[in-house]
Amino acid sequence: VQLQASGGGVVQAGGSLRLSCTASGGTFNGYSLAWFRQAPGKEREFVAAIRYPGSLRYADSVKGRFTISKDSTKATVTLQMNSLEPDDTAAYYCAASRRVIYSQLGVPSSYDYWGQGTQVTVSS
Repeated sequence: VQLQASGGGVVQAGGSLRLSCTASGGTFNGYSLAWFRQAPGKEREFVAAIRYPGSLRYADSVKGRFTISKDSTKATVTLQMNSLEPDDTAAYYCAASRRVIYSQLGVPSSYDYWGQGTQVTVSS
């Protein structure tokens, strides 16, 4: 499956953005889906995930601010980001896997498919 991420941009602190990731060449049936982010000079960091069929997990830093959801009919996973902070600035990547277990949702190597990054910049 090929993933295409979109929706990044520049926003002021306190604002909102909605990221989308769409699958081409297949569907999300049976896949766990996640968002990661990577800031310059830092390691890729877990943000949020939906483990198939629907359990959710969030990084502590985004709980209460970000919401991950999926639309299986459209093969799209969305990350709604509210109350954005300058520390949220990063390139955001969507990922998919059929083999990831719940305890490994936050581990990048658990995912087999990645979209290209979409840049989110939050100004103070």
